[in-house]
Amino acid sequence: MASADRIAYFNGRFVPEREVLVPFRDRGFKYGDAVFDTTRTFGHRVFKLGEHVERLYRSLRYLRIDPGLTPETMVEITKEVVRRNLPLLEPDEDYWVTQRVSRGLDAAARDVWPQPGATVIVECVPLPLRERAALYRDGIRVMTPSVRRTPPAALSPRVKTHNYLNLIVADLEVRAQDPGAWAVLLDTAGNLAEGLGSNIFLVHGGTLTTPREQAVLSGVSRETVIDLAREAGMTVVEKDLDLYDAYNAEEAFLTSTSLCICPVASVNGAPIGATVPGPVTRRLTEAYSRLVDFDFVGQYLKRLG
Repeated sequence: MASADRIAYFNGRFVPEREVLVPFRDRGFKYGDAVFDTTRTFGHRVFKLGEHVERLYRSLRYLRIDPGLTPETMVEITKEVVRRNLPLLEPDEDYWVTQRVSRGLDAAARDVWPQPGATVIVECVPLPLRERAALYRDGIRVMTPSVRRTPPAALSPRVKTHNYLNLIVADLEVRAQDPGAWAVLLDTAGNLAEGLGSNIFLVHGGTLTTPREQAVLSGVSRETVIDLAREAGMTVVEKDLDLYDAYNAEEAFLTSTSLCICPVASVNGAPIGATVPGPVTRRLTEAYSRLVDFDFVGQYLKRLG
């Protein structure tokens, strides 16, 4: 699919993506002074759009950015972007769907670009199904880089900003060692934190554990899995977890918008569990598929050569 064929929302208009031209003096470009949120579609149906937009507005309030739109309007704009782009998808494809809001232009730049207020973009792009298909067959190889997650005392990790350099540098370090590995950062105390767009869970004796919400960006997929686990009668504990806990876990998995839930095969080369996926991971994956009424694992696996 040519990106030029897709339609995006840009500051009040629905336009071809090629016409979404953000001035270089936009504060989102200059400083990362912007927030975003991303969901996905399942069988062309948008998942938990309201929850994602609510999280977007929590990030906006943290950075004191006024998007000039109500959450309800943002939901409707997002639905319209998806509607306009669905004809471009194959029946077995799905989209990432993203809202982006920057603080806008510095005052001095408005002599050149007469744009008051925030820059608002809503866009979508096909999920990387083929590129990530093997993760469900083999599991994810997790590595913890030397780069530590930005601590809450410096900047809240609960806000989803355009400034992802902390996570990007960590990911670059890990992929230089193993191009197929995924980074999960430790915090400054040596506890597991999160990865670039992913949260981690461990299983010990049937109990599901995950890092505390105050120390990570609590993904909607993370929250979904916690809800599904509790509905299934599992004990879920949010706590500090270190590498000792990871190496001794019976199972581990990552949650993310695109993958939903995907098993971890190893952490820093140490195998996790006897099978991939383990029984708890498999049970939660099946519950997730029932919730969304869609076989997302099969959607990935059919792309394997």
